[in-house]
Amino acid sequence: MAGSTRDLEPDDYGDEAYFDEPHVEPRVFDSSLLRQPASVLSARKPLLFAPSDSVTDAMRAMQAEHRGCVLVTRDGSPAGALAGIFTERDVLFRIVDRGRNPATLPLGEVMTPDPERLRVGQPFAAVLQMMHVGGFRHIPVVDEEDHPLFVVSVRDVVQFLVESFPREVATFAGTQTQREREGA
Repeated sequence: MAGSTRDLEPDDYGDEAYFDEPHVEPRVFDSSLLRQPASVLSARKPLLFAPSDSVTDAMRAMQAEHRGCVLVTRDGSPAGALAGIFTERDVLFRIVDRGRNPATLPLGEVMTPDPERLRVGQPFAAVLQMMHVGGFRHIPVVDEEDHPLFVVSVRDVVQFLVESFPREVATFAGTQTQREREGA
């Protein structure tokens, strides 16, 4: 039976490429992104409170501004040195989990005192390293006098990467459309 498919070799079907590994050009990560200053990640001023301010006030500000943390300075002003950070995790583990009343609780009792921080001008790579090693979602950035300038969040990092690689992210197979947020 000449010309039947039984007489053809597998390569004669024209589908040998189907089984080959797809040819993908290697992507070269532009390491200059890692040397960009941390200031490229955030432009929002931090929410500042004093240690004597109530947890309720801080939580309301976080909710109103859609933030995951507030910074605590000794006097609650931008001119004060960084004294602590209060995050959504603190709400869960230091207040709710322990049955404490946020209305009567001062921030100074539940904040993380003397948090790790970056100095202004440090590179994006330092943010990634600190978040990875420390398991932090928020990194305060301070000036030379330890005054808080801004906070870098994981969300800021993701946004920076998406903006740096818009084509790669937009064309990624299997992406879903943005949906409504559920919680924090």
